[in-house]
Amino acid sequence: MTTTQAPRIVAAGKEEVLASARRAKDAAAGLALLTPAAKDAALRAMSARIRAGSTVILEANAEDVAAGRGAGMSDALIDRLTLTAARIESMAAGLDALTALPDPVGEIVRGSVLPNGLRLTQRRVPMGVVAIIYEARPNVTVDAAGIALKAGNAALLRGSASAQSSNRVLVDLLAAGAADAGLPADSVQLVPGTDRDSVQHLMTARGLVDVIIPRGGAGLIQAVVNGSTVPVIETGIGNCHVYVDRTADLSMAVDILVNSKARRPSVCNAAETLLVHADVAGVFVPLALAALAAADVTVHGDPSIVEIAAGASHVVPAAAADWDTEFLSLDLAAAVVDDLDAAIAHIAAHGTGHTEAIVTGSLEAAETFTSRVDAAAVMVNASTAFTDGGEFGFGAEIGISTQKLHARGPMGLAELTSTKYVVVGDGQTRASS
Repeated sequence: MTTTQAPRIVAAGKEEVLASARRAKDAAAGLALLTPAAKDAALRAMSARIRAGSTVILEANAEDVAAGRGAGMSDALIDRLTLTAARIESMAAGLDALTALPDPVGEIVRGSVLPNGLRLTQRRVPMGVVAIIYEARPNVTVDAAGIALKAGNAALLRGSASAQSSNRVLVDLLAAGAADAGLPADSVQLVPGTDRDSVQHLMTARGLVDVIIPRGGAGLIQAVVNGSTVPVIETGIGNCHVYVDRTADLSMAVDILVNSKARRPSVCNAAETLLVHADVAGVFVPLALAALAAADVTVHGDPSIVEIAAGASHVVPAAAADWDTEFLSLDLAAAVVDDLDAAIAHIAAHGTGHTEAIVTGSLEAAETFTSRVDAAAVMVNASTAFTDGGEFGFGAEIGISTQKLHARGPMGLAELTSTKYVVVGDGQTRASS
């Protein structure tokens, strides 16, 4: 493949996609019965295959990167697409790390003995077939397959055309590792095709696919949410705010703001908007602007911010759309608000339910903010960057859910399970009504 070639689009018919889903469903029936030791052995075999296949992975990835450059892909996306020896080792180590985590399957969520003597338990069980639709990042292929397997699920993976060579090699290695451990090779599959029709066939495979998790930009997520007949767990869109209250420690607030915005601006837990209480704006905004300038952040300010900035080159007037924009770059919208109520109202109007932060010295303000702000995670005097499965101590994460049903926030192993009730009696029958 030359550097002038774009990623090749491969068509797949409906029956081809559904056949893949049927194989996954058959595999899932066996995976649900595996012991924790058997799943851990499979994860170690998969990591061994990834390490042994490092050279062929890098060769396939070089093809994808060359095609991406030829198609004019941005430097940021090229970086997300690119694999190195260190990144491959990190993927393999991630599979190994999963073996140290508790197996969620079989966990008793709750139990009781009913007045009639029936013994009731609610137990965690695998979802079944989990499909993940994602963009650009081949590391997701390995992460998603491993987390799905640890929770007893079969994985159907639909990456983007830009990573098709990398993903094909990775899935072949993962499937071989599963087979090495005695599991069905169909425990992890790449969905056939890279055209849009193959995604549509996957999204409408109700009865074969149990849940779809989209990971990517707003366009991808909304397309899946709006077009799927399979249940969807909505993830990722993060228009996150940092609100600096009138009682905030301003030095702390600067540190939290810069970490929230500039640590990794391309991730969904990065701050996209700064809100400052009017009572401290005159002192705090100059401090914040200086720190943001040092971090190469461009500030899209409301009139009050622009006035305080006094012509600073890294401050531009905010457009109306900026308040709803997930920049995923070194850009930050900023506004001065009258009070806590105004900050909460702004977040309600423009937030995406991901992560919101308040910096305050007031317990009352903190309690008001955490009670009234509707988000998967609310931070008090801490960076938005902490909304992450690893940081929360889950050890692994398939994504960050911004919806309210089943799972919300970082989704670890438990969130890739459902539950069933097991009721044990000794001959009880229910009386006629």
